[in-house]
Amino acid sequence: MAVQQQTTIVTTTQHVSSGTWTTGICDCCSDMSTCCCALFCFPCMQCQTASQFGCCFCMPLLDSFCMVVSCCLRKKMREQYNINGSCCDDVCMVCCCYPCVWCQMSREVKNRARSGAVITQQIVHS
Repeated sequence: MAVQQQTTIVTTTQHVSSGTWTTGICDCCSDMSTCCCALFCFPCMQCQTASQFGCCFCMPLLDSFCMVVSCCLRKKMREQYNINGSCCDDVCMVCCCYPCVWCQMSREVKNRARSGAVITQQIVHS
């Protein structure tokens, strides 16, 4: 007698609400493609994020000295997506967690582009 194992895929849709980021600052593993891109070619990920957000793709390359561009882009993203925060928060985050901030912004742009919904899938074996 053979035992059969069924696989079920559970899809969860979470509509993006305003007021918060769709992912946390340390949720790098929630999007491995962004994480790997940042790890192997950080400037490429920055330029891609800026471009996908609608800014000039070379804008992040001007950020090498005082991180003003990152703070301004993060502020603009917060305003466009109605995310709570302040310029002071942005400066602190950029100064303390520069790569994580860029990964978070990249994930935000991707998540918001998905028709306002964040979709996750989980495979359940029964």
